[in-house]
Amino acid sequence: MNKDQVKGRVEEAVGKVKEVAGKATGSTSTELKGTAQKVAGKTQAAYGDAKEQVKKPG
Repeated sequence: MNKDQVKGRVEEAVGKVKEVAGKATGSTSTELKGTAQKVAGKTQAAYGDAKEQVKKPG
């Protein structure tokens, strides 16, 4: 597991927490920020996954 995979999954989790907190408090702004952070985390994790695939021989 590389640093992009780890950072991406952490960002995804933090974004999910913000999204849920925004829904719970009725804060659309927090909810949208959480959704954006979650998507960014998924993207970074996918990038890390792709890097790992390139490293694998054959």
